[in-house]
This record gives sequence, structure tokens and C-alpha cells, in this order.
Amino acid sequence: MDTNLIKLFEKFNSEDRCREYLELLRWPNGVCCVRCGDTSVWKLAKRHQYECNGCGYQFSATAGTVFHDSHLPLWKWFLAAYLICESKKGMSANQVKRTLGISYKTAWYLCHRIREAMRIEPTEKLKGTVEADETFVGGRYDKRRKRGPNEKPCVVGVIERGGEVRAEKIQSRGARAIATFVRESVEPGSKLMTDDYAGYHKVGKEYDHSVIEHSKLQYVVGLTHTNSIENFWSLFKRGLVGQFHRVSEKHLDRYLDEFTYRFNGRDDEQLFQHTMRNLVNGKTLTFEKLTKTA
Repeated sequence: MDTNLIKLFEKFNSEDRCREYLELLRWPNGVCCVRCGDTSVWKLAKRHQYECNGCGYQFSATAGTVFHDSHLPLWKWFLAAYLICESKKGMSANQVKRTLGISYKTAWYLCHRIREAMRIEPTEKLKGTVEADETFVGGRYDKRRKRGPNEKPCVVGVIERGGEVRAEKIQSRGARAIATFVRESVEPGSKLMTDDYAGYHKVGKEYDHSVIEHSKLQYVVGLTHTNSIENFWSLFKRGLVGQFHRVSEKHLDRYLDEFTYRFNGRDDEQLFQHTMRNLVNGKTLTFEKLTKTA
């Protein structure tokens, strides 16, 4: 569904319309029982539910989904998901709070549940020409880059030129952690481009490895550069500084998921629809799990 904010309000201006849309996303081939899978069901219109003729179970389109235990109107869910999908640099919980007229706690929880729906497990590795790079996020500045109480968390990313990006937080900037991520993300035999950081030397032997020597102020040599992945880091960091101001290391992976999901879907006119489908079909993220200390 190609949409904008005006079309969104026109199409989903009531709870019934929102519920019908979730039914369509959850059961594209017709409603079936969420307990036994029987397709023989009848509608309890006044209660906005269905009853299974096989097992007698009563259920709704939101039963067992992230919407089930939410007191928010569905149209607010739809609006929040749309705004997060369409905001290139993300949208903070404070801004969602002001836009929807809800409490900060509700907005914060809402945003994280939408980010959880943006966590997509890749089915294929990147191939062709792939750039890899690592960076540090947040925290206090420390030129020594040694892991310590004031060290910035490190994230590593790879991007297929003209294609998708993958990124995740790693425990250290060490060669082992970087190599593990690269092997999991990049097809063997691909052309791998990195800077001259020593952490890529060993894993680079498993690929057609080209190096751009940033230490010698080289940034582009022919087709060799890491500008694509560095552009993604720039977008990610501008979003963190400009929108969220501060992100806890505990939830850093979710923000990475959000930015990679939105970046990879930059040309997808149905990104909102796919996000809503992920929400209605995905697992529920409870507040207890979200706030649980390690």
C-alpha cells in the first residue's frame, strides 16, 4: 500500500478499519482458529471476535499479538509505526509522546515494540562488492580505544554496494569478533573492501580483499573505498545525536535494527504494510523482558 499521512488517516480513521486491516495481514487466505488452525469459524460481530466451530475457542485479530495487551487505540499504533518507518533519522519516544498525546513510558515501550518488529533475520549473505567497517557509538571520548568503563560500544557493519546493509554491536574491536561477523554476513569469494585496520587482515584472506589506507589519507582509489558503509554510519550517528541524544548500550542493537531495516527498505513503497504484518505476526515483547537487567 503506497501511502502518506493523509491517506493513513483517511483509511484507518476508526478501530474497525484498523482491525479489518490486521485481519487481512494476519490471515491473507481467510480467518482460521489461532488455537487449532480450523478455517470453520463464525464471527461474533458485536464483540469483534471469532469463534471456532471445531474447538469452540474465541479469538480476535489481535489475540496473542503485540496489540493484545495494549490499551492504546489501534490507530495510534498505526500512526506510530508509520512515523517511525518514514522518519529517515528515527523518531524519539519524547516526540512520539507529544504527537500521540500519551505518557513517555507508554511511548518508550511502544517504540521498542515497533523496533522489535524491525528485527529481521537475514536469509542470504551479502555478495558481490561488499564494504566492511567498524565504529564507536556514544560514551566518552577515549583515543586509546581500550575496553574499559568509559569505552564507547563498538559496532561493525557490512554493506553490499547498491544493496543491503547489516550491522550489530560487538564485544570488542578485536579481529576475532570482526571476523565472526564478516563470515556470518558475507558470501565467501566476494570482493571485500575495508580500511587498513589490522583487524581485517586475517579474515580478508578468505575473500578478494582490497584495502584503502586511511592512515595515509587515502579515501578513494579506483573502485576501492568504504564510503558506502561510512555514509550509513553517518546517517545512524546523526539520528542518535539529533533524535535520541543518548542511547543505552543495552538497547543499542534495537536501534541498529531500526536503522538497517529502514535503510534496506528505502525503496520499498510497502514498508509500512510490511512493518504492520511483522507486528501482527511477530512475538510479543513484554515490558518485563525489555527492562530486565542482565
